[in-house]
Amino acid sequence: MKILLFGKNGQVGWELQRSLAPLGELVALDRHSTDHCGDLGNLQGIRAAVQQLRPDLIVNAAAYTAVDKAESDAATAHTVNAEAPGVLAEAAQAAGAWLVHYSTDYVFDGSGSTPWREDDPTGPLNVYGRSKLEGEKRIVALCKKHLILRTSWVYAARGGNFARTMLRLAAERERLSVVSDQFGAPTGADLLADVTAHMTWAVRHGASAAGIYHLAAAGETSWHGYARYVLEHATRSGMSLKTSPEAVDPVPTAAFPTPALRPDNSRLNTAKLRDSFGLTLPEWQQGVARMLSEIT
Repeated sequence: MKILLFGKNGQVGWELQRSLAPLGELVALDRHSTDHCGDLGNLQGIRAAVQQLRPDLIVNAAAYTAVDKAESDAATAHTVNAEAPGVLAEAAQAAGAWLVHYSTDYVFDGSGSTPWREDDPTGPLNVYGRSKLEGEKRIVALCKKHLILRTSWVYAARGGNFARTMLRLAAERERLSVVSDQFGAPTGADLLADVTAHMTWAVRHGASAAGIYHLAAAGETSWHGYARYVLEHATRSGMSLKTSPEAVDPVPTAAFPTPALRPDNSRLNTAKLRDSFGLTLPEWQQGVARMLSEIT
């Protein structure tokens, strides 16, 4: 099997290079690749890359993810998050390839407290969410063999993340204020990559079906709860911090206004994925603890 990966150096793309390698010949691209175009802003270039390589599987881990910047840069967000997935879908359909694409809880309006199901009504609150939803629609319309994986609160040990920011601030300050009215499940890039490999192997061997699936770690927390867990783990590990877990103050989203509205409810119901592919998704604390052990 030949696999074409876009976004190889992003958080998820980096882990996918590891998880997909045992499945076949892997060609991994990013926006700076020279042999073949990996820049999702170059629509003709990525179409040509698929036509030249004729992969059996395309995995798109590239995206425009600057949520606040997208509010003033809607055209670029639309090109990368909506038009490019459509081009990849057309090219995948022509090549007879499977297409795996990552989407987001931001396609929903964040209301209520019930975990979102795949068939719940969408209603994005911001430009980023609207661009990702349009990308989903184009893939569904243009490529029969697709897996769209919606996820949320993605982190990785490699690069910057929420936990690193909390640890840095906690080493500098005696108190922190963290949003307490947004809820979701911190989900590791390594978990996303490993589940992706399992799913793609399964569909290549005739199991389950194309469609949209929700993929996130089990359980839920708020950003405030996430921050406290990070500091509790660091304290137990002997890390010297000025901020104790008890000194993390809960505040509403309104305390930190941003250009783009964020959903309050980022919970995702993963029953469809678990039942369809026979998987168990670990509690979010398990992955975060592993990541913290790597970075502290």
